[in-house]
Amino acid sequence: MNTLATTTARGTSARAPQAPLTSTVKNASEVAGRSLLSLLFLLSGVGKVGAYAGTAAYMSSLGVPSILLPIVIATEVLGALAIILGWQTRVTALLLAGFSLVTALVFHSNFGDQIEMIMFLKNVSIAGGFLLLVANGAGPLSLDRRLAKWRHVRS
Repeated sequence: MNTLATTTARGTSARAPQAPLTSTVKNASEVAGRSLLSLLFLLSGVGKVGAYAGTAAYMSSLGVPSILLPIVIATEVLGALAIILGWQTRVTALLLAGFSLVTALVFHSNFGDQIEMIMFLKNVSIAGGFLLLVANGAGPLSLDRRLAKWRHVRS
């Protein structure tokens, strides 16, 4: 729990609870951040289902076996939903960070093309966002936190 240190009359440090508004903004920001970061993957995975043949051909043209496409779709859709819900956040975020970096290297490494370089940097930035989730977790408004509380009550 985040708290702010305060000094009491005796000069010792005590913990004061966070202001409710600050906590509310932080919690809402964590949920919004997880959702916005994941929305790209959710839409991309669903889009690949609708353009399956074209996506498979594009993957094959870059030397990636099209047989991997169902795994890619599952990674994007299920990974995005897990992050949005805050379920297994640290593990999922680590996997999606790696996925983003591999995708950048395989599909966007033509730095002579400015658009490809921007796409590469976009993927690297997304990986950075996921690594922040690895470090900090999903926050209080998540299935991870709810399941941890449930496990604590049961034990």
